[in-house]
Amino acid sequence: MKDVDLAKPEVVHYIVKRFGLHMSKKLGQNFLIRHSVVADIADAARLEPGSPVLEIGPGIGTLTQALAETGAAVTAVELDTRLLPVLDKTLEHYPNVRIIHGDIMKIDIEETMGHQPFTVCANLPYYITTPIIMKLLEQKLPIERIVVMVQKEVAERMTARPGSKIYGALSVSVQYYTEPEILFEIPPRAFMPAPEVTSAVVAMDVRKQPPVAVLEEKRFFQVVKAAFSQRRKTFSNTLKSAGIRKEDIQQILADSGIDGSRRGETFSLDEFAAISDAWSRLIQKQDVSGNGVLL
Repeated sequence: MKDVDLAKPEVVHYIVKRFGLHMSKKLGQNFLIRHSVVADIADAARLEPGSPVLEIGPGIGTLTQALAETGAAVTAVELDTRLLPVLDKTLEHYPNVRIIHGDIMKIDIEETMGHQPFTVCANLPYYITTPIIMKLLEQKLPIERIVVMVQKEVAERMTARPGSKIYGALSVSVQYYTEPEILFEIPPRAFMPAPEVTSAVVAMDVRKQPPVAVLEEKRFFQVVKAAFSQRRKTFSNTLKSAGIRKEDIQQILADSGIDGSRRGETFSLDEFAAISDAWSRLIQKQDVSGNGVLL
């Protein structure tokens, strides 16, 4: 089907009917039926001939086709066994496409991509968007750029700034590892079946170094998690709920120069780093003096 545009509504209808497909709500299957959208997503990946690119959840191959047309080396990971024969047919004329049956949350992504730098470009299943993004970032894979279509609400959370009601742990994590940008929105009518939400495409250039230096990255994210675990509480109280002693909380706040009456949603990455470093230094000091170890 090399000369057939998989993003045309009539083509999608034909494929669905021919293969007797029933879109799985559980797997978040909504197929794009607008060529301009598919083309814009592929263009945003900035691929060159031979560039390794990972696609997650190719569906019937709509975006996969656009990625293949760039000449990139496409690896598409599909969980739904029903779609494998569909992909074999729709992408049969693209030797630069490799379809892998598997769960993106379970496979060894770096090994799958040949231990080389690569790009991620995908229409992510909405029910598992955040876990996928966090896996891609936390495993520190050799990813250079990530372009994903997600719910508009999630895209806004990823790019939210301190002080915003939607600023949270996802915002901090994404901005710690990448430089995110919302490129454009996609209306429900661009899909079959039409979802109940508006979508958005986010591009994330993966940072070579985080924007803040921290003594212990694990503790940095411990602080972030604590800060947003109970959003209505002041930061001092969230630390107390985490089991940290009152005197230690006072010391951490004093050393970091942070007002404990503030809420976590007001902290910048620099402030989270200052708190986590103050906590790390206090633990090191207590380890040496034998006065106890914090959580």
